[in-house]
Amino acid sequence: MESIDQRLAHALQIDGRAPFAKIADVLKISEHTAARRYQRLKEHGIRVRGALNRFRLGHHAWTLRLRCTPDAGPVLARALAKRDDTFWVHLMSGGTEISCLQQVRSPDELLLDRLPRRLVDVSAHNILRGFVSPGTWRGLACLTDEEIVALQPELEPEPPAELTPLDEALLKILETDGRAGYAELAAKAGTSESTARRRVEHLRTTGVLELQLDADPARFGFHTQARLWMRVEPRHLAEVGAALATHPEVYFAAVTTGPANLVASVTCRSSGDLYRFLTEGVGSLEGVRESESAPVMRTLKRVATSADEAFS
Repeated sequence: MESIDQRLAHALQIDGRAPFAKIADVLKISEHTAARRYQRLKEHGIRVRGALNRFRLGHHAWTLRLRCTPDAGPVLARALAKRDDTFWVHLMSGGTEISCLQQVRSPDELLLDRLPRRLVDVSAHNILRGFVSPGTWRGLACLTDEEIVALQPELEPEPPAELTPLDEALLKILETDGRAGYAELAAKAGTSESTARRRVEHLRTTGVLELQLDADPARFGFHTQARLWMRVEPRHLAEVGAALATHPEVYFAAVTTGPANLVASVTCRSSGDLYRFLTEGVGSLEGVRESESAPVMRTLKRVATSADEAFS
């Protein structure tokens, strides 16, 4: 990928709705070039999408690990990807394992009792504290500190509130196109442009709307992905989580309940780089008693990608 495209992608990771004029000014390119290059990124499957952060609405985040028979893996992964409350659905370990995240109002809503019988084992763990998320993945970083500061949106945090029907309509549109203009949002949601602008800004400041750069890391040269489960001494949990967040290979890391109390997702340029990360990156961290890894064969759903688009 050309450096200008990666710089544009990093800019959109910082603020997915930044006007092209602002991005162009920071990147020292023309506004036309910024818009044209973004269209080119979209043609390669890289785009900004809006994602509903149910956690900000009082929901609970869980990470699920499912072991199944080889014939059941792809079918089950597809079914999970079609659900509105699941994201980051990975098919792993030759198709015999699936991992995904789920956000629910209460543990009673977990989908464990509605899964097919061909499962060998299921485990669900509550996410207690996050250290890094895909929206802050450092592997994409290429802008200077000054450029990052210039692009960061000025949002005044507000307390979240219950979603209105209009909010839900706007979120549905933004899930497909996180950069949809206010005129388009207003027309499709059946409201005025000023109201659409006000509601979108409110959803952003409350953290209910997250703008994510939806992209396969392979587009940026990271071809090997894996899911990690670590058993860390409790007194070292915060230290290990913070250390993992500094590694560009790590795009998700969180403390969870359960015997494997720290989970992470990593993406590396090659299997050799994954080996070095496991032996040198994870292996050098004090307090890590055990670690287990599973290679990701396919990501059927990221944060906002719909199941149909994931299979196209």
